[in-house]
Amino acid sequence: MKFNFRESLFRIWYWYVNKVDKNAQVLFMNYGFSDKDQNIPMSEQDEPNRYSIQLYHHLASETDIKNKDILEIGCGRGGGLNYITENFLPASAKGVDLDKIAVSFCNNHYPAKNISFLQGDAQNLSLKDNSYDVVFNVESSHRYPDMKAFLGEVSRILRPDGHFLFTDFRYDYEIVDMKKELESSGMTVLKERFITQEVVNSLKLDDERRRNLIKKLAPKFLHKIALNFAGTVGSETYNQFDSRLYVYFSYVLKKK
Repeated sequence: MKFNFRESLFRIWYWYVNKVDKNAQVLFMNYGFSDKDQNIPMSEQDEPNRYSIQLYHHLASETDIKNKDILEIGCGRGGGLNYITENFLPASAKGVDLDKIAVSFCNNHYPAKNISFLQGDAQNLSLKDNSYDVVFNVESSHRYPDMKAFLGEVSRILRPDGHFLFTDFRYDYEIVDMKKELESSGMTVLKERFITQEVVNSLKLDDERRRNLIKKLAPKFLHKIALNFAGTVGSETYNQFDSRLYVYFSYVLKKK
């Protein structure tokens, strides 16, 4: 997706959340997923983040993760990787994010021995070749300037027969080019699913919680930016999903 003024406002909001959320009220920053066929029991602690968690569960269920080494590129506030670690039982889990404040938060907030976080650029990672069995990327790639370089890093880091679990959105006119990038990545596409409606369902069901959180965390002059960033009903972001100008997808790829 092309960088523009609106995207720069989103970056400001992301930075602001990492700066002010001292009580860890924001652990997920994705738009969520709600499918009538998905019924996931959750702990009382996880329940407030149900819809964002369901997006991670949707991906993590696509391959066997138990006792595997997993990596999330663009881990944000770490909630998704922590959920996967607690519920899918990998041998180890590492999260990488460009934002140093987010990485510092994650390392302090998730003290388990088998989960760690590292500052790094998705397009140029300081990780060894063939070092992970499963790589996740959730609602992050649309902000990468060089998608080809990112996919090259994923393929390099994955072990042979390793899986790349990928979900994000693009403008409708960008989908054809994105598919070509995936097909030329050195990985095989095993599964493709378009989930825009499930994301819209999530935004409707989670609307009240998102609005209340913004009221708690943000000064009034940032409310419009924050409501749009959060995809609240009636915002520009929500309307673009609802009209399918934004297309949300999920993919399972395997390293050849």
